[in-house]
Amino acid sequence: MSRTYKATGINLKTQVLGESDKIVTILTPEFGLIRAVAPGARKHNSSLGGRSGMFVVNELLIAKGRSLDKITQAQTLKTYPGLAKDLGKLAASQYLAEIVLCQALSEQPQEELYELFNEHLHRLETLSSANASGVLAHLAHGVFHLLALAGVTPQVQVCCLSGNPLKPNFTDPNWQVGFSIPAGGTVCLEAWERLRREGERERGIQRNLSFSPSPNHPIIPLPPKPGSQTVVVHRQEIPVISSRPGAMELALLQHLSQPEIMQIDGARDYDWLSVEQILRQYAQYQLGRPIRSATLIDSYFAANHDATV
Repeated sequence: MSRTYKATGINLKTQVLGESDKIVTILTPEFGLIRAVAPGARKHNSSLGGRSGMFVVNELLIAKGRSLDKITQAQTLKTYPGLAKDLGKLAASQYLAEIVLCQALSEQPQEELYELFNEHLHRLETLSSANASGVLAHLAHGVFHLLALAGVTPQVQVCCLSGNPLKPNFTDPNWQVGFSIPAGGTVCLEAWERLRREGERERGIQRNLSFSPSPNHPIIPLPPKPGSQTVVVHRQEIPVISSRPGAMELALLQHLSQPEIMQIDGARDYDWLSVEQILRQYAQYQLGRPIRSATLIDSYFAANHDATV
């Protein structure tokens, strides 16, 4: 087997190694995730310096090592300079990169994930810098598509309890729908309330029928009759409601399954921020870890809000 191989990849993460090296985590369509040393990349005159930066796409020649592979040659194919010039775009890109790092596999082709990630980076870069809500919209769109690719997209078109379609009611300003992370998506609050009342009624009946045996009169269970069958009744669990989106938020969530983000009349920054929060909590539940870059999104949009008030 050859000790060197070629790959095309985008840099997702970098770490300092020693005095002048970097460890770069790279997503490649051919081999999935690769961790490789970029020797001398931190030296000011290194040819690997710029090529080992975040979100740089390189054609690579890599030498296999015992614990870590080593980049011997790199030719840059594409960069995303517009991301580094805008804090909101950069934070959103790092946010998506964290999710990709959790989803990507090593030593397996990851072509769809590679193409999807690059596509959403391109959309973020070409977005107008004055469009703050657009960053949130494109971030939510990217998160939704990455979850869909992993097969864990939340259900937002129908109720997870009844299976009935959900349609936002814009005529009632107080209308809401439930979103349950454990249940996997949206829940009709009427169906949820009905299930809760049924559960309470059953518990009340069980309390009325139960009694505490005395020491002098213990309960002795009767053996089952020969040939009798045991009937097990499975009751539907009452899911925890994680949040209660309004009509606009549900409309935005349902729109995320589309291939392109379109302008939705009446959507405010607050609505997109709420949608991002819902997807963030859901993604963290599915990934089993927090998205650390999300704090940058919070800081950026808090500062943006203060600047416009």
